[in-house]
This record gives sequence, C-alpha cells and structure tokens, in this order.
Amino acid sequence: MRYDIAIIGGGPAGYTAAERAGANGLRAVLFEKKAMGGVCLNEGCIPTKALLYSAKVLDGIKSAPKYGVSVEGAPAFDMEKIIGRKNKTVQKLTGGVRMTVNSYGVTIVDKEAVIEGEGEEGFHIRCDGEVYEATYLLVCTGSDTVIPPIKGLSDVDYWTSREALDSTVLPSSLAIIGGGVIGMEFASFFNSMGVRVKVIEMMPEILGAMDKETSAMLRADYTKKGVNFYLNTKVTEVSDKGVTVEKDGKSSFIDADRILVSVGRKANITQVGLDKLNIELHRNGVVVDEHMLTSHPRVYACGDITGFSLLAHTAIREAEVAINHILGIDDRMDYDCVPGVVYTNPELAGVGKTEEELIAKGIYYRIQKLPMVYSGRFVAENELGNGLCKLIIDHNDRIVGCHMLGNPASEIIVVAGIAIQRGYTVDEFRKSVFPHPTVGEIYHETLFA
Repeated sequence: MRYDIAIIGGGPAGYTAAERAGANGLRAVLFEKKAMGGVCLNEGCIPTKALLYSAKVLDGIKSAPKYGVSVEGAPAFDMEKIIGRKNKTVQKLTGGVRMTVNSYGVTIVDKEAVIEGEGEEGFHIRCDGEVYEATYLLVCTGSDTVIPPIKGLSDVDYWTSREALDSTVLPSSLAIIGGGVIGMEFASFFNSMGVRVKVIEMMPEILGAMDKETSAMLRADYTKKGVNFYLNTKVTEVSDKGVTVEKDGKSSFIDADRILVSVGRKANITQVGLDKLNIELHRNGVVVDEHMLTSHPRVYACGDITGFSLLAHTAIREAEVAINHILGIDDRMDYDCVPGVVYTNPELAGVGKTEEELIAKGIYYRIQKLPMVYSGRFVAENELGNGLCKLIIDHNDRIVGCHMLGNPASEIIVVAGIAIQRGYTVDEFRKSVFPHPTVGEIYHETLFA
C-alpha cells in the first residue's frame, strides 16, 4: 500500500497525472469516489457537446433550403434517443480513460479518500478502511455547482447542469439564472429544441470575463433566434411559476416552466483533509505556484481546486506540469495562452488578453479585426453568417490576444494560442501558410487588415 504518488480525484487533472506518472515509472494510486473522468466526462464537457451536436444537426436540417437541399416535412427529434446517444458517448469515453490509466500500471480505487496526515514514511490516506502511504500527493478534487441563496429556491424542483443533461422531457419555457459559458451552452441547446429560453444575468454582458464585443454579437445572434436576455438583472425570488427579478430598483416577474441554475462553480476543498497538512488557501481554492506546488513541498494541486481556470484543458496541462516537476523536468504553467470556448452555434472562442483587461490595467494595445466573411470557406459553409476575428497587439507588435465568433472557432483558436505562446509578432505570424480554402485563413487576412 505504499506508492510514489497518491492522486485524489479522477477528472482530467487526475487521470492525466496518473497516466504521465505511470508512463514515467512512478508507482501511482488514483482515488475517485464517483465516476472516472470527473465532471468533464460525466456531467460537463462531453455530455453537453453530445447534446449540442444533436442540436447542430437539427439546426442544419432546418436551414437546409438555404443550401439548395430539400427536406420532406418538418424535421423531428426524439429526446430519449438524444439522451441515450449522450449516455453512450460518456460510457465509451469513461471506459476508455479507465483502460488507459490501467495500462500504465496505476492502481485505481473507486472510493472516497481522505488525507489523515503525514508521517515518517510519507502521507497517510484513508480509503474504505485501508490506509495508503505515498511520498507525493496530488489533490485534484474538482469543483461543484454553486447554489445561490435565492428566496424560494429550495422549495422548487430546479435544474442544475446535471439534471438538464438527463431530462427527456422538454419544458415549454426555461429561465436560466446565469449567462456564463454553461448557461449560454444550455440556452443554445434548448433554443434549438424549440424551448422558449430566458437568460438572466447580473452583469452588463453575458459570458463573464470573455471579450465583450464578440459576446455582444453572440447575444444578438441568439436574440434573433428568440432567446430573451435580461442583463444587469438580479433574481430575488423563485417559484414554480417563474422568477422574480430586480433591475434599476424595479421588480418584475418572468414566467417559466423550469428553472436552470448556472451561476458558477466552487472548488471542493473542505472534505479531502487539506487542513491536516495546513495547506494555504485563498478565497477560491488552493494556493499553488507555477509548478502547481502548494505551500507543502510535496503536495501538488491541479484543476478546479485551484480556483483559477475551471477548464478541463487547463487541468490537463497543470497535471503535466506537476508530474514533470516531480520528475525533475523543467516545466511551468503558463495561463496566458489558455483558450476559452463557448460551444454555441455559432461558436465563440478567445485566448490571451482582452481589451477590457488591458484597459483596466492602462496597458497600450491596438486591434486588427475582420468579419469572418473574408474567409471564402466560411462564406461557403455559413449562409448569412457574419462573425468576427479580432487580434490584440501590444507595443512590440506581438500578438497578445485573439477573440473569434463563427464556426469552427473552437478548432482554430489554438493557432492564435500558439502564436501568443511563442511570442509571434504580426510580421512573423503573417509568414504562416494556411491551406486554401480554410476558415483558418481568416488569421492571414486579419494580419494584413
């Protein structure tokens, strides 16, 4: 029961760390109390994308006449089959993750683990009546949905993302409390399914810290599709008939058959036993350095528990950095080039600095931007679509940010991320050759704008 490293949490950070540790000869044990893959694979990234793809196919059928394709009768869908396909996708991927982790010789324990403390032989972790010892400890227990203290909420049968992903019965109307990434992705899905969607957001614009220009354009797109947005609006009370809101000191009522709560997530730090090791915490999670090392010299933390970037791909990279540090490989976490994506239709993506961030810090920047219609491939595949590619450039003429609206932004935003990571100037980036015709050529056009 002695290991080189004990990993608590089997989400993207945990299973990646386990794979990398095992592949490099470390004896590793991985504890996961729920399902392998964590929130991302089971009730987050993957299941939402499965549903959103079904919605995208439906949207494509509805718009087929624009592309000269005839469809007999009105398009129909089967929610039970859509949910069934989503579940099948999740099962396939979680099974694949388990098989991969096992293939590296990692011990997987499907029980809740709690840190008991530290002894001469290393850390003591108790799980299902057994005590495990490890030289290093990696904590990646993820996050959970924030449930705000709204009057009446505990008395209604509201949804979180978990329930929304499993319902085979569509409400006629849905009030989404929170216009962040998760809220907008569900707004996109249910809007495509014919539900009357109402998004209520306390901030002046949807999508939090993402670029405001592209966020506003996405909101305008969905307003045309029938989604109602209530910005600068606070929910003060809920009932089984809808929500009571307040804006500019005035109260009003928004009717809805179902309420979806999507105001954010919080790090799971209270039940794992971090207090036994006196690990330093901040308001949103665990304090870590650039190597993902906590205040303890042999305890690492990755993923949502750090409260910094609640994204699966961030967690994966953090896990690689942590294991490399244990192995003595020079590596460090760089958050300046982590892409953020909203998988709506159209997609929105961004990486690096935003205008709002630079303005707040009083830092010089300039913008080069073009509508996505400057890409021939985009025009061919997005009838009546517009979109935007916006590059943010610093005083040294280096690319420091990119924000994009239009399909397939999720797939091509990484190009800008690499340019930012490598410190490309506009002139250096211009020399990249993009295949023609591709939507990615929009970068080349924008660089010469």
